[in-house]
Amino acid sequence: MTALWGLALADFRERVRRPAYALMLLSAIGLGWLAVPARDAHWVVLDAGGYRGVYTSAYVGLVTALTSALWLTFVGFYLARDAVTRDERTGVGRLLAATPLRSGVYMAGKFLSNLLLLGSMAAVLAATALALQLLRGESRAVDPAGLLTPFVLLSLPMLAVTAAAAILFETTPVLRGGFGNVLWCFVWMAGALAGQSPDAPLGGIGMAHVTASMAADLAGRSPAPEAPGLGLMLVDTPLRTFEWSGLPLTAPFVGGRLALTALAVGLALLPALWFHRFDRPAASGRSVQSGPEPRTVYRGLPRTVPSSGVTGVRLFQGELQILLQGTPLWWWLGAGLLAVASVAVPPGLMLAAVWIWPVLLWSRLGTQHTTSGVAAILAACPATRGRLLAEWAAGVALAALTGAGAAVRMAVVGDAAGLLAWAGGALFIPALALTLGTVTGTPRVFQAVYTILWYLMINNLSALDVMDALRDHGEPRGPSPVVVAGLGLAGVAVSFAVAALRHARR
Repeated sequence: MTALWGLALADFRERVRRPAYALMLLSAIGLGWLAVPARDAHWVVLDAGGYRGVYTSAYVGLVTALTSALWLTFVGFYLARDAVTRDERTGVGRLLAATPLRSGVYMAGKFLSNLLLLGSMAAVLAATALALQLLRGESRAVDPAGLLTPFVLLSLPMLAVTAAAAILFETTPVLRGGFGNVLWCFVWMAGALAGQSPDAPLGGIGMAHVTASMAADLAGRSPAPEAPGLGLMLVDTPLRTFEWSGLPLTAPFVGGRLALTALAVGLALLPALWFHRFDRPAASGRSVQSGPEPRTVYRGLPRTVPSSGVTGVRLFQGELQILLQGTPLWWWLGAGLLAVASVAVPPGLMLAAVWIWPVLLWSRLGTQHTTSGVAAILAACPATRGRLLAEWAAGVALAALTGAGAAVRMAVVGDAAGLLAWAGGALFIPALALTLGTVTGTPRVFQAVYTILWYLMINNLSALDVMDALRDHGEPRGPSPVVVAGLGLAGVAVSFAVAALRHARR
């Protein structure tokens, strides 16, 4: 037990020193502000069929706990899933392999560290909820038990599942790399929807229990409340209010939450069956869809370092070679099939299918020098802008290559508006990857952000349609291609500024 706590606390203390942790705490405060809007606001997170509860301790605790159960489970996964990989990367794992520490204890320690990390964010959200209750002023009676109970029974079990999933993904070969990062987006989306169902296993998020308690409090109201909803929603008029009696503590409900937490513990310990404790080399090789985080080998490094004898064309060629190297044959076969299909199928969602395929390649932009371990070498090169511009151009070339089938079809049928939207997307998506990669130094951020953007887009959110996926009577419904391309160029400029700032600090 001492070894378990020592491992968990040491790992937790190391992680809270990172700038990303401070950013996540600020994000938690922002989530609280979204969950408890002002009384005249036109957005809500929990809509109880046209009603919301008066901002008592119990109700603000509920909405913020549900918000953390919904959103911290997404972003927290990407923050937590570097625990095992970091030990392997830094060499700590090899030291641990020389000790009698068992794999099960190691898994339990990493799980506990992940849970402490995510739980600390939930704690910040709980403190934010109390501050917002007093700020909104609808009820100033503070009830600590009513405020914290939803966090204990709704939020913490879901965060425990997330902490365990991060361990499982890190220690399962096919899920360790970019494929696992993208897959989690879809797992989370499915869980967020299915977890609100009354038939969700072990109560899911707990929404069915909350809905039943609110239905009892709203019985006899006129107009009758409609079906409740959870998620960030816009409303035409502020919701009507009611007094919520609090979260009922029934035996089936509490038992389901305990069972869900126990399931998370079992899921976290499961990798001990195959985890090698760093006592043999990790599987090598580089794959687009599996394996560890991409670690690009700069085989063409002399060609990519700007000098007086290297032209912009050769610099672009070198970056394109680096971007595409190691891509397996089956990936190219899939890209080819999608390109052929996009020639035969009308534009729209087909292009969305085409441009989700290269997400793991695009996510290398801005991160290759970090993942390959040559950042210090490239820092000595003064022409940082030229290298970043060549990286972006390589990403644009990949977008043009994979999306060529759709472009050919639009050109043949004379779809000028579609071609412009296609061009805007081809410029924007690699720019987004380059910007996020340069700022964060990890491909995981782009993999998560772009997948969510893509998912919202294909679910009819036209404001995010940067690639002409949504159409109205044959015309693109998304933002102007000029605006999309301009945002892409602005992102490239941000990459230049961040790189220049880092170079100046050295």
